[in-house]
Amino acid sequence: MATHRVGGLWTAMWAGLLVLLSVFSPASPCLAYDNPDLLPDHPTPVIDLARAFSDNQRAGLEQSLDQFEANTGWKLRVLTQYERTPGLAIREFWGLDERSLLLVADPRGGNLLNFNVGDAFFALMPRTYWVELQTRFGNQYYVKDHGEDGAILDALNAVEICLERGGCQVVPGLPLEQWLWTLTTSVLGGVIAGFAAYPRKEGDVVAWSWLLLLSPLWVMLFGVFGIAPVITRTSDVLPLLRNSLGFIGGAVLAYLIAQSTVGRKLSSDPDQS
Repeated sequence: MATHRVGGLWTAMWAGLLVLLSVFSPASPCLAYDNPDLLPDHPTPVIDLARAFSDNQRAGLEQSLDQFEANTGWKLRVLTQYERTPGLAIREFWGLDERSLLLVADPRGGNLLNFNVGDAFFALMPRTYWVELQTRFGNQYYVKDHGEDGAILDALNAVEICLERGGCQVVPGLPLEQWLWTLTTSVLGGVIAGFAAYPRKEGDVVAWSWLLLLSPLWVMLFGVFGIAPVITRTSDVLPLLRNSLGFIGGAVLAYLIAQSTVGRKLSSDPDQS
């Protein structure tokens, strides 16, 4: 009886593991077979099988990608699909090589965007860049707000900007949710710095020893998480100014609160030296 129970438990555990793997495994674009019948009969950098673009959008994108390739030598290609796909036939049709980027837009995998990146791109943009590019522009919330066409165009624009700059370590631009996170860490860093700086001894204005002791924590929160993501993604000084003001405001507020509460108790304690 116990043996049957143990066997049933292991069976349930393996079944649960298989379900989790099937849910969380990243979906790849359906390019596992050839279907050249879906290919157009004329050269084009865009194959829009899912009808993500209007006719004017598609024509403008084709002209833009052709012009970008002529100016830079980088080949950017776009395939949108849903239930139909040309599969591996797309490689020969476009002559994909190490200087080619294939963007496959397919909403069936949860994230709209998939990238087939040529080896030459990795010298300019690391693998983490492409992960960030996919998660920023291909997630369901971004697609809902900007549409499939907007998500595709914004992702291509980010790639073109980086290629024209000679490379990027991170995706250009600072989304609102990411800026709010940097602002939060800046304020938290200021709170820690302000609390560390309140005077512990009579006659002191700033407890420099405590401020320096906790400096790894508040410098990391303000500098690494609050400032670095801003200056690496945008040249706009406004987010930088807001984060700096948030740090200063948090520090001043924490300093005053700590001085009027903990500091007052220490000054009234006769045993406090």
